[in-house]
Amino acid sequence: MTFQRIVIALLVLIVAGLGVIGYVEWKMAVQVRTLKAFVEGYVFNEAVMACEQAKSSTPFKWNGGKSTSVIGLNSVKTDKYSVYASYTLVADSVYCDYDPIKRKAEIGSSFLERE
Repeated sequence: MTFQRIVIALLVLIVAGLGVIGYVEWKMAVQVRTLKAFVEGYVFNEAVMACEQAKSSTPFKWNGGKSTSVIGLNSVKTDKYSVYASYTLVADSVYCDYDPIKRKAEIGSSFLERE
């Protein structure tokens, strides 16, 4: 009888622990989405200005473009110590990657093309 109570108590503790872990992960995901939205909103104007001023054979026209969209904040991990962030915009099938740290824009045909 004592063994059954211990097993049931452990099972209840495991279920409660999994519930707490799920709740904490959900709260963290909400905070990360909020932080990402804040950063994207903060970087957006700079990205548009830098992309429109970037030198390229295919001009990037966000203002006055027929088809514009924001891909958003992306990150590329080139090695185990470096993560490079980029904010990607698309205007009339022209991709522009903006580096918020270097404050530099690069225009290319695909947002997957990186240095």
